[in-house]
Amino acid sequence: MIWDFYGPNAEAIAKHHEKHVGEFAISECLETVTTGTSKIVDGHYMAFMIVPNEQVMHLREILKPHRGQRYFPEN
Repeated sequence: MIWDFYGPNAEAIAKHHEKHVGEFAISECLETVTTGTSKIVDGHYMAFMIVPNEQVMHLREILKPHRGQRYFPEN
C-alpha cells in the first residue's frame, strides 16, 4: 500500500504518515507488515506498508492508500 506526498514538506509528511501506519499495525497486532518511506524525486515522497496478500482487501478499505502494487522480496 502506498501513500504519495508532494511539495516542499513531502519528506516530513511521508515520515509522519509512516509513523501512524506503524502505530496502526501495532494496535491491530499485524505482525507480518513492513513500513517505510522512499524518495521518488525531489518533492515527491511516499510512505508504504507491505502486507500479506490475504490482508490487502481488508486493510485497503480501512487505510485508503493512494495506490498499491505487488511486492516480491528478493531472496
